[in-house]
Amino acid sequence: MQDLTARQVDILKSLIEEYIETAEPVGSETLEKKHNLSASPATIRNEMVKLTELGYLKKSHISSGRIPTSTGLKFYVKQLMKEKELSVTEEVALKEKVWDLREQERKFLQEVTKTLADRTKALAITTTSEGDMFCAGYANILDMPEFLDIDLTKTLLSAIDEFECMNSIFSGQLDDDDIHVLLGDELGPRLNGPYGFIYTKYETPMHLVGEIGVLGPSRLNYTSIIPTVRYFGNLIEEIAEGW
Repeated sequence: MQDLTARQVDILKSLIEEYIETAEPVGSETLEKKHNLSASPATIRNEMVKLTELGYLKKSHISSGRIPTSTGLKFYVKQLMKEKELSVTEEVALKEKVWDLREQERKFLQEVTKTLADRTKALAITTTSEGDMFCAGYANILDMPEFLDIDLTKTLLSAIDEFECMNSIFSGQLDDDDIHVLLGDELGPRLNGPYGFIYTKYETPMHLVGEIGVLGPSRLNYTSIIPTVRYFGNLIEEIAEGW
């Protein structure tokens, strides 16, 4: 990673968080007005040019603003953001929602997937090593501006329809991270676009293994979705009973 100055880090963090919130390219005036950066729009603009040259930002086709690249988003996730953990009350409510199904593998995984989709307002996916795949939250992506582009939506939905496509994404990850964040070309040729995928692996007490995660635009709300996906993976491992 290229070393960034403290000011560049502040600008990059603010720009990414503004982009995640609005789905709009971000200009220097917006950053100066809405974020406490203690720099003039001209200074911010110059730093944004440098961040673009370094590969963290890119120009938008539709305005003079900038949007983060996959490199910029990965840097944000790994170095800059602070996770927003679930409260104990939230954890208890989520566990109660699926508790009664813990002995019924398929119904349990279906309900867990639906609950994750409802919680994250994104598209949730759960797979098993036995070749099962559960999806929920299709309607959620239609609330996201990126997916007003019918071609992007069609590509996403057709890829999800194929277990082998999703399986190839999972099998391509060789590191031991508890949470995987995939962006851009990390999602393979079928989904090489403005998509983001956050998932974790799980293993039940009877050694059924699989993955659970959330798929959506590259500007997923990482601060809340990452700890939520981690919690759901742990929840499967904790309360699955007899499978």
